Amino acid sequence: MADTEPGNQTSLTQFILLGFGTNPKLRILPFLLLLLTYAVTMAGNILIVVLVVADQHLHTPMYFFLGNLSCLETCYSSTILPRMLASFLTGDKTISVGGCIAQFYFVGFLAASECYLLAAMSYDRYLAICKPLHYATLMNGSLCLQLAAGSWISGFLAIIIIVSLMLQLTFCGPKEIDHFFCESTQIINLYCNGIFQMELVITIVAALFTLPPFALTVTSYVCIISTILRIPSTTGRQKAFSTCSSHLLVVTVFYGTLIIVYLLPRTNTLRDLNKVFSVCYTILTPMANPFIYSLRNKEVKDALRNIVNKCVHFGRIQKCFCIFRKTK
Repeated sequence: MADTEPGNQTSLTQFILLGFGTNPKLRILPFLLLLLTYAVTMAGNILIVVLVVADQHLHTPMYFFLGNLSCLETCYSSTILPRMLASFLTGDKTISVGGCIAQFYFVGFLAASECYLLAAMSYDRYLAICKPLHYATLMNGSLCLQLAAGSWISGFLAIIIIVSLMLQLTFCGPKEIDHFFCESTQIINLYCNGIFQMELVITIVAALFTLPPFALTVTSYVCIISTILRIPSTTGRQKAFSTCSSHLLVVTVFYGTLIIVYLLPRTNTLRDLNKVFSVCYTILTPMANPFIYSLRNKEVKDALRNIVNKCVHFGRIQKCFCIFRKTK
């Protein structure tokens, strides 16, 4: 146990993230797996952002939200995975108290923002498919900006409240955090007092940021699927149903794991599975989203093809210019 002093945050200067307790001799395999996951996540999400910005055909509400989601996922993954990779590579599992609070803040901020951003995206698809005649009027540029900004700002403000309360409490220890990142339910167990109040605040915030957007998302997709089932074309119906069902699956995994971790009673079984559920919403979902939402779309494939063709054409022009200069 660490000594604490009244009025000070803590005498602790660092924590130890226990992670998955991997055998030091077997670190190379999880390191390579995580490195591949991080590379795929970053490549997919950055590609979506570049395509949405560069291609005029993707300047629509749907791709505006997808660009926001990819930007968010890029930041989300970069908040957790580089630290994990460094830990596997060096064996150093320590993290400073300030670094731990900062990591918790950014993970919480981005996760909360994603909850409402996914709901905004499902509402956009609901209007496009169920209210096509009114879509252009309802989902205008102003509403898109308001929904996206509201998602980011609400997440920012919610986690600021929790962090402000955390900074007023003191740590007693122990120094170990039984997780692979600074997760709130693990951090609050290290405080000397105010644990019940912190748990209550975190539960209320988690409920506000998971249950309403999840209900809105499910309702939107139920309406979308019921509309799709009335499509005369069998091929069109199957394709649309496949797309919507994959969207619904990934958001259910994201919201569902958050609800399990933060809202369900913490039984011994759920406590043991906490890290497994956390992998789903912090690592797997950011990697899957570009493939589920964007990279299968014809518009995105066309935009990617156009950019590749432009790059190849530009490369040929440069090569010809260099040859011309040499001959001259």
